[in-house]
Amino acid sequence: MTDQAVNIGDAERPGAGGSTPADAGRGPTAQRHDDPGTPPGFERRAPFLGRQRELKTLRVDISRAGLDTLAGRKSPRARVLLIAGRPGSGRTALAEELVRDLARGYRDGVLRARLTEPGGDPVPVERAARALLDDLGIPSPAGADEDELTALLRDALRERRVLLLLDDAADAEQVDALLPENHECLVVAVAHGPLTGIPDVRPCTVGGMDVKSAIELLDRYAGSVRITVDPQAAETLTELCGGQPAALVLAGGWLASRPTSSVADLTKRLRAVPDEPDRPVALRPLARAFHLAYEALPVPAARALRLLVLAPLGLADAQTVSALAGCSVSAATSLLEGFAAFGLVREGAHGQYEVPGCLVPLLRERLEAEDRPGEVQLARARMLERTVRLLQSCRAVTEPDGSSARRRLAGLPRNLRFPHRAAAAEWLRQRQPALLACARLAVADGRLDTLARRLISALVRALAAHRGTEAAAPELYGLHQLVLGVAERRGLHRERAAALLNLADLDASTGRTQDALARYREALDAGRLANDPYATGRAMESVGGAHQELGDWERAADWYGRALSQRLARDERADQARLYGRLGAVHTYAGRYGEALRNWRAAAAGYRRLGDVPGHARALSEAARVQEYAGRPQESLRTCEEAVEWARRAGDVRLLAALQLRLADTLDRLGDPTAARLHRGAAGRLLAPGTPEAVADDSPRLPGPGGTSDPSIHTSHRGSTYEIRSGSAKD
Repeated sequence: MTDQAVNIGDAERPGAGGSTPADAGRGPTAQRHDDPGTPPGFERRAPFLGRQRELKTLRVDISRAGLDTLAGRKSPRARVLLIAGRPGSGRTALAEELVRDLARGYRDGVLRARLTEPGGDPVPVERAARALLDDLGIPSPAGADEDELTALLRDALRERRVLLLLDDAADAEQVDALLPENHECLVVAVAHGPLTGIPDVRPCTVGGMDVKSAIELLDRYAGSVRITVDPQAAETLTELCGGQPAALVLAGGWLASRPTSSVADLTKRLRAVPDEPDRPVALRPLARAFHLAYEALPVPAARALRLLVLAPLGLADAQTVSALAGCSVSAATSLLEGFAAFGLVREGAHGQYEVPGCLVPLLRERLEAEDRPGEVQLARARMLERTVRLLQSCRAVTEPDGSSARRRLAGLPRNLRFPHRAAAAEWLRQRQPALLACARLAVADGRLDTLARRLISALVRALAAHRGTEAAAPELYGLHQLVLGVAERRGLHRERAAALLNLADLDASTGRTQDALARYREALDAGRLANDPYATGRAMESVGGAHQELGDWERAADWYGRALSQRLARDERADQARLYGRLGAVHTYAGRYGEALRNWRAAAAGYRRLGDVPGHARALSEAARVQEYAGRPQESLRTCEEAVEWARRAGDVRLLAALQLRLADTLDRLGDPTAARLHRGAAGRLLAPGTPEAVADDSPRLPGPGGTSDPSIHTSHRGSTYEIRSGSAKD
């Protein structure tokens, strides 16, 4: 496709005949006469038209006494206002107008959630609840299920006064699960029909616009001259469009791009479009208007428009269109601007455009009829590949100057590079919902698994680089689940083991230790099938950590011992030292002080051979702790003095101060308060301007050689926790 494909009009550019190009592009965005609801960032740019009767009915319904009030008790839940109508009827625009009018009465703001994907699939309640919690600034646990997240949402809304817009609800269960248990909140739901199952809800049904408002809408596109000179034709046109805002927008866009055509010309053309007997009567006006607008496009532009149904969440920017259509980014920008002028897409913030939900089925029909499956698959692959490169660039900008990632970044085309880290982080934040949806769609397709794996890997790395693994844990959990699905489908045992380990780590971090234990065992089996010593060793160590967290010292020691045997066989010395420390910790808690002391001494010797001076000092400090527990204070004193000396060599001020305090406590027990005061004074000077008393609480929690602060703390998560490992170098 060449750059000439951007000329989507006939003889003139859109906007002539009474409308400027900017005004013509604002029409579909200004009206929002479609579904699903407009995402945040898609701002209203023109006054709302018509629907005064519906607005009045909805406002009256707010103050209407409900069944609970009539029974003499206050309603325990938020009132639900239902706006029902077909896609393209303007139901979302009506809901947005109502919300705008009511918003100032709700001190905690407006929350929005879209409950149906552009393709028609219901959005899982878990995903909608998590998005609402994010809007409230409330962190949600990674891997939490629907019940946990909806309960968390209800708790968050219990003391808040919010206005909640639930757009394009698929059924009553979706709305009921998100309904606040607070009568001071208000829910505005948009759906196709009644929400049977939610009590005391009367739908406000949205039909066609009144003639006056419909003509005003046409006026915004075509200009007042052509409407004024032939008002009868304008009224006929509104009737042919069924008063449906989506159809009127397409008709207006057609007129805006043809300043020499009259309203009567358009009416004649619309009459000539044959009806499709299999299509419901209520949907035929939109189908006719779309047919006329679509057939007016040049072939390359029409193909690019069809391919927009492949865009995740129906959101596309110039990069997405460029990849799908195989054109330059500048040509894609012109295409999107032209589509917006035609009313075929809605212009939004940050260079994104939204495909109206009511047009998605029509575009999908055209795609299936006019494009071969192989061509569609190739377009999807180009989009995924472009997304992978953008994510790689987004992550590379976080690397230090001179690194290999930075050098590769410099070799990318200019339109794939980010000028600095802040720009990349902002792009990732704005595109995150679409990127996550892109990953889900790629995995669901099942025919581009290699690209899907690369996309998920790049997205995981970008999220971890910009947000950190802890902050991005909920999103990473979902991505690792996608990796697990692909790995199981393709029989990729190494990737299955990595995904299970990552999911188990996140389960353990949120307190679901039993779930984590089950996944660690599955990862061990997968690692053995893949003959991957890294996965098997890490899984065995993590199984031991899960048992340690559960207080099962015997099993924890057994699994740590198995992992240690593997590390000894492979001569992996750093891992050996760490595992000796873990064994020492569990033996300490089991009261087997002899075994604990032997393991801590082995850990200290291992760190010393590695040249890890801080690790050696910490291991000695834990050995001194065990000797103290075993009732051997003199030996504990000597070991602690040795640990102090090694901590001094390491230059670890905090560890040295903590050991000085440990030494002071031991000297007190041995009856030498003078020496104890000297060591406490030394610790206080090390941590000035703090005081020894402020540090005293740290002394029983000296960091262990495995990175633990206390032997009882579960720290089995080792290695590249969020790394997606692949069997091929390419991935």
